Amino acid sequence: MVKGPGLYTDIGKRARDLLFKDYQNDHKFTITTHTSTGVEITSTGVRKGELYLADISTKLKNKNITSDIKVDTNSSLRTTITVDEPAPGLKAIFSFIFPDQKSGKVELQYLHEYAGISTSIGLTANPIVNFSGVVGNNLVAVGTDLSFDTASGNFTKYNAGLNITHADLIASLTLNDKGDTLNASYYHIVSPLTNTAVGAELSHNFSSNDNSLTIGTQHALDPLTHLKARVNNYGLASALIQHDWNPKTRFSLVGEVDTGAIGKSAKVGLAVALKP
Repeated sequence: MVKGPGLYTDIGKRARDLLFKDYQNDHKFTITTHTSTGVEITSTGVRKGELYLADISTKLKNKNITSDIKVDTNSSLRTTITVDEPAPGLKAIFSFIFPDQKSGKVELQYLHEYAGISTSIGLTANPIVNFSGVVGNNLVAVGTDLSFDTASGNFTKYNAGLNITHADLIASLTLNDKGDTLNASYYHIVSPLTNTAVGAELSHNFSSNDNSLTIGTQHALDPLTHLKARVNNYGLASALIQHDWNPKTRFSLVGEVDTGAIGKSAKVGLAVALKP
């Protein structure tokens, strides 16, 4: 694997994962099995309030080519074909959703010691072209993320970001929403032995003059049990516990409470992932 600045999506990723990943208030059940021919089959069921959703996906890897096909309850068929390392540092991804004839897309990713580039184009007559690039190294990286609509001739997205990594500290700064939102994030590893870390994200919207702040932490009670907690400036506090019954089975429980309205019922999410 190439050591370098990574892709644009890696800017601020450690803080985002700490503060937002796996915090879900739905009820989710996932089971993954493998056939004798190496095909991985994953079935997922989710309850969102009174709504029930499900999907089933199959994944097959042959040398450096991975095919992933997913069918959901909306009768959508999502196909993704990934080719790893057709050339050093390069990855090619082809995806489409049936029956959406405008969903086809080809993406190329390239990782270098001092750069990371990702570009994609829709397979339509007037496609949307996406480009993101990062230059730097594994300590300092600066990048941009752009989308151009060839039908209207306008940029639909232009973002910029800065990432600074030093020992056990990662600081990131991004300008999003066409320059309307400024995000600053912080991630600090307190103890690698117990996977203890703290993080924060501050966001300011220039047009509305609104600010949001989220602070969180994580800690491993033991190699099989992990805890996470967060709170934001709106008074929403959440806690997450994940326990691995065995290397292939994970149980997650999430709770969220509005500290400004204690009388309201807390939201509870449950997720179980099984890999027999």
